[in-house]
Amino acid sequence: MFNRNRCRRRLAAIASLSLVAGCSAFSSGSADEKRPIVVGTTSSPTTLDPAASWDNSWELFRNVYQTLLNYPDGATEPAPDAAEQCRFTDATALVYRCVVREGLTFSNGHKLDARAVKYSFDRIRRIAVPGGPAGLLGSLDRVEAKGDREVVFHLGKPDATFPFVLATPAMSIVDPADYPATEVRRDGEVTGSGPYTLASYRDGKEARLSGNTRYQGYAERRNDAVTIRYFQDSGAMVQALRGRKIDVTYRGLGASDIVALQGHSSDEDIRLVENSGIEISYLVFNPKDPWAGRAAVRKAVAQVVDRAAIAHNVYKDTVDPLYSMIPAGLTGHTTAFFDDFGEPSTAKARTILSRAGITGPVPLTLWYTTDRYGSETAPEFKELKRQLEHSGLFRVTLEGRPWKSYVEGYQKGEYPVFGRGWFPDFPDPDNYIAPFVGEQNALGTPYPQPRITGVLLPQSRRESDRAKVVDAFEQAQQILVDDTRLLPLWQGRQFVAASEDISGGERALDPSTIMMMWELYRKTSW
Repeated sequence: MFNRNRCRRRLAAIASLSLVAGCSAFSSGSADEKRPIVVGTTSSPTTLDPAASWDNSWELFRNVYQTLLNYPDGATEPAPDAAEQCRFTDATALVYRCVVREGLTFSNGHKLDARAVKYSFDRIRRIAVPGGPAGLLGSLDRVEAKGDREVVFHLGKPDATFPFVLATPAMSIVDPADYPATEVRRDGEVTGSGPYTLASYRDGKEARLSGNTRYQGYAERRNDAVTIRYFQDSGAMVQALRGRKIDVTYRGLGASDIVALQGHSSDEDIRLVENSGIEISYLVFNPKDPWAGRAAVRKAVAQVVDRAAIAHNVYKDTVDPLYSMIPAGLTGHTTAFFDDFGEPSTAKARTILSRAGITGPVPLTLWYTTDRYGSETAPEFKELKRQLEHSGLFRVTLEGRPWKSYVEGYQKGEYPVFGRGWFPDFPDPDNYIAPFVGEQNALGTPYPQPRITGVLLPQSRRESDRAKVVDAFEQAQQILVDDTRLLPLWQGRQFVAASEDISGGERALDPSTIMMMWELYRKTSW
């Protein structure tokens, strides 16, 4: 159904965006601009060492470290940063060559050259932290440094997505003198070559960034300093924004906070900027469970679930219903689940179950994490329970755990059905399919699917022109629908709330929705 209020909110957000951007021309250049911009977020780092992180620590890494490739000026394809140029040297996507910028140094003045790049990659694979970024380098065979500036990556199998991997903050370049070759650095310090240096850090509390005068790369820093403050919940963060204790919020705004900010047009000292997002939420079915392991049960759940109701009733239309694992806006996105199941229908779900000889209500336990994906997670699962039980076809029990023990549980196969969210490593359809299939995957639940892992993914990775992989990913998604081992629910959007004197929020998120702090700047006059 057409949602007029939602469209009005979007127009208001766009209007605010235009106002914020338009005012930037009036910046006075006074000393007021030198005050640090204070950014609030509920997403705090778990480590300061890139070799140990495959999580939200990347948000800090993007700003204090440098990668060979990055996403300059809103680009959706990786482009040089610490590198001067990079390219595949063969038609089979097996050899990838980069030339490092001349004269690069780390923040301590040490030389950043091809040897430092090789050291950084070798170190990630040597340390191999469980759940760490070594998993992104599965296609890499070896790294070769030729002289001071040439780095050659030899791949063990064709992988056209390798440039995207190089652009992730996990592949940050570190100083060999400060980062041990065989273990994680633990002194709480950072030696990088990014746009900022880490002036001070308090775990879970605050990171103070200062402009790195030695930085050479694509980023044009528009402020001298940024302080990042870490909050436990979105309510306290928004209160701090309204109280002028922070200037910008990023990652962690709850749906009720977003709606409140959208609805207070008289609150002229705060602007809400809406950006497209590629975060997704989905359900995982355990094939070893006596009920969730039955295809008819999974398909009946898929036939009953009302994504639009979840988006509206729980998330207040701040997310969008999703009908494929690949979100809208990326190559290969489809509406395959809607094409096969259509609108929610109890009658169709009952037919699916009866044809499989299932007549009574199906008992299912749905698990969710209590402290990972936001305050709406528990209400979302209550809504799922309501929908499934309202059909009369299911009897649902809900269970929740904190993230750390939650992960241990699904990795042990304890949950019949469980919820997951996904922020991509890089904006390519491969990263919404490959992590979830195969014997070893990000779900901890083996999903052998030889057609995808043995044919479609290798086929797509031979193609450097990613516009030409549509057919392979459409086929892969149809297989996911046929199996219904994964059930996509919604696709998120990203919101940046900022005080009226802050500009740059409309440009501050890269394609993986990581904030580039250097895009923010303070207006000092109108």
